[in-house]
Amino acid sequence: MKSSAILVVEDDALIRLSAVDLVTSAGFEAVEAANADEAIRILEARQDIRLVFTDVEMPGTMDGIKLAHYIKRRWPPVLLIIASGRAIVQESDLPEGTRFFPKPYQDHTIVKEISRMIKALDARR
Repeated sequence: MKSSAILVVEDDALIRLSAVDLVTSAGFEAVEAANADEAIRILEARQDIRLVFTDVEMPGTMDGIKLAHYIKRRWPPVLLIIASGRAIVQESDLPEGTRFFPKPYQDHTIVKEISRMIKALDARR
């Protein structure tokens, strides 16, 4: 079975690399984007992205929260996980079903949540 593709959106190259390693070590295909605009271009080009794991604060036309709302409107089945080291995000600010994790997050917590979310999505299909 082909692994699920996870889009990692993070402007800090070192943090992005770490998140990509986390996703691939969990058995998923990782796709990288440095900002929301790049993430949208990837989502437009690929139909296999199952989950987007994004930072809140990043340069460009929108932050991670605006990106999450845009994705939920345009690609409703795509799952969303948002992380931030500075922003305090209320669940009411996020699209329904989106998970938020403060940085620094525990790697195993993110892997467990990605796996749980994709398994739940597969069970609904």
